[in-house]
Amino acid sequence: MSGHKVFRFPLPEWVNGPNTRTAGVYLAGALFSLGFFFFIDASTYSHSAKNGSNVHIKFVDWIPGICSALGMLVINSIEKTRLSADSYSYSGTGVAWKARLVLFLGFALMAGGLAGSVAVLVLKYIVPEYPFPTLYFGVANVIANGLIMLSSVVLWVSQNMEDDYTYNLAL
Repeated sequence: MSGHKVFRFPLPEWVNGPNTRTAGVYLAGALFSLGFFFFIDASTYSHSAKNGSNVHIKFVDWIPGICSALGMLVINSIEKTRLSADSYSYSGTGVAWKARLVLFLGFALMAGGLAGSVAVLVLKYIVPEYPFPTLYFGVANVIANGLIMLSSVVLWVSQNMEDDYTYNLAL
């Protein structure tokens, strides 16, 4: 075993397969849509006649999901090669630290969205001690933001995966 490996066991062969990138993109899309399904399900249930309480999902409940979705867009707009870029490979100076700053802001948006959903859950649903059908509105918000965050990580990793099965045409 060579001395410069990070892990003791090698990666499975399917990780380097030709369809891994595509499967990662589809998995990220499924996680993203499942996250928003939970939140939209709770939102429609809160305004239906089956909701037995006076508590409804308002704009305050939507703000963490909006922050997480914007963070996902910001994070996935950064290429992995830009994080270690030097001024000779791209036009302009300081490309690497600008890309790292934008990536940090994207992760901060997503972390703020997840923290905001937990704060909404605690302050709006747990402190007033609402029963579970009403408590589901806050739980669904936390689940949605967690799935959006996981979706963003899966999409960023799968998009920036080295793909040996594609041709890079460079002049």
